[in-house]
Amino acid sequence: MVFRKLLGGACTLVGVATTFKLAPVEVRAQAAALLHTAVRKASVVEQTNMKVELLPALSDNYMYLLIDVHTKEAAVVDPVEPIKVVEAVRKHGVKLTTVLTTHHHWDHASGNEKLLKLMPGLKVCGGDDRVDGLTKKVSHSNTFKLGSLTVKCLFTPCHTTGHICYYVTEEDSTEPPAVFTGDTLFMAGCGKFFEGTAEQMYRALIDILGRLPPETRVYCGHEYTVSNLKFARHVEPDNEVIKEKLAWAKEKCDNGEPTVPSTLADEFTFNPFMRVKEKSVQEHVKQSDPVETMRSLRKEKDTFRVPKL
Repeated sequence: MVFRKLLGGACTLVGVATTFKLAPVEVRAQAAALLHTAVRKASVVEQTNMKVELLPALSDNYMYLLIDVHTKEAAVVDPVEPIKVVEAVRKHGVKLTTVLTTHHHWDHASGNEKLLKLMPGLKVCGGDDRVDGLTKKVSHSNTFKLGSLTVKCLFTPCHTTGHICYYVTEEDSTEPPAVFTGDTLFMAGCGKFFEGTAEQMYRALIDILGRLPPETRVYCGHEYTVSNLKFARHVEPDNEVIKEKLAWAKEKCDNGEPTVPSTLADEFTFNPFMRVKEKSVQEHVKQSDPVETMRSLRKEKDTFRVPKL
């Protein structure tokens, strides 16, 4: 019965495709999402200064409700499914004021305008004029307050030319900061170079994100961890950290649980795109320069066939 209801919902997407100007591939992706998100679980990461609820969306996306514990002010990252966001806001009893959009792609930004209609007056941040519903264009190092939290914008172009990551801290806190990385940095991977270069991704991962405090918690845009770790294992077959992390990630995903967040310190131990200075990674792609290693890794990953095991 549940399966039939899901299929019925998927079919209705075809009818609304024209209204929302969705491409056929987007309709298929959203139809698949109705089937997959039923088994993916939301979860909450609680700290004394901030709370982050991970909200699964579509087939493998994450939205994030970021809450300042002290003032109950909240922001949402990439609210592609606005109804879920409204429900989470009501559940937590918080005041949503801000939308943090990492980039303009439909699976991250297409919910902005609907959310604005449901909750008028929201500030919609993004680094690209192509972001739906944009009210505040931001650039590198722009900062603003969310209650007692400070949100710093990090310009990380490559996946798109206007990609922004959001780094969240609280003054004098001893707890880990957070960074919302969209499709720039994934757990054990990075985004495709759709509109940029290896030089840009190197700067984004190593010079910008890589210089944040090692304990920073990384909240990425997709649940790609298992497939990313299988590629990492291919690159470094003798890396025991990768093997252990892959077994852990498989178990988490089998239970419908998120593998997110990781930390920047962890990423440097198992993410090949963060390990481009390591000899073992360079030898795999027969390069000695970190940027050329980044370029070669991404090219290989783009055609990599993920093994079942």
